[in-house]
Amino acid sequence: MAVRKPPITTREYWAPGHAACAGCGPAIVMKLATKAFSEAMEAKYGDPNAFAIAHATGCMEVVSAVFPYTAWKAPWIHVAFENAAAAASGVDAAWKKLGRKGKILVFGGDGGTADIGLQALSGMLERRHNAVYVMYDNEAYMNTGIQRSSSTPYGAWTTTSPPGKYSIGEDKPKKWVALIAAAHQTPYVATASIGNAFDFVNKMKKAAKVDGPAFVQVLAPFVP
Repeated sequence: MAVRKPPITTREYWAPGHAACAGCGPAIVMKLATKAFSEAMEAKYGDPNAFAIAHATGCMEVVSAVFPYTAWKAPWIHVAFENAAAAASGVDAAWKKLGRKGKILVFGGDGGTADIGLQALSGMLERRHNAVYVMYDNEAYMNTGIQRSSSTPYGAWTTTSPPGKYSIGEDKPKKWVALIAAAHQTPYVATASIGNAFDFVNKMKKAAKVDGPAFVQVLAPFVP
């Protein structure tokens, strides 16, 4: 009887023991995205470890790097809310100078991407850096108390957009960050949801194999 190949690599870059809540949507993103990226790097460069991670401040950064421990099994750099894409740009420039083959994987939440880090993301895309930016979209600032972000959908409840007698909740439409990325003529832009894990993994592989920048916005509900 033939042994069936697993649908995705068994290599782990997001280790057990992090501090995320059970069933956390963004934690699932971290696990699946790094696995997909590893497979793509192996196919493209012959090395499953030919990538580094730049990570904006946010809930996933906090739960994965509680000093003196880390959940990451890949080269990983934590930077501020606003400059993960800028850090990735610098790493890419350094790798090109050194002649190193590989690609940068960037993680940022909706607050660190749609709001605080939008300028750095725009620069990374416009300059055509060899990086994939993953916006894990839980539609609010979950790390600091569930405040609204520009990615919060119309009518949603947050601590800063509560529904009540004089309010329906969030009264502004959700910012379409994927369309902003596409407006940069980015080679690959995709939206996904952890509700369809295989679709997300396939889109991550496509993004990783692109020459130049790519952007993936993945809906990842927060589970308190």
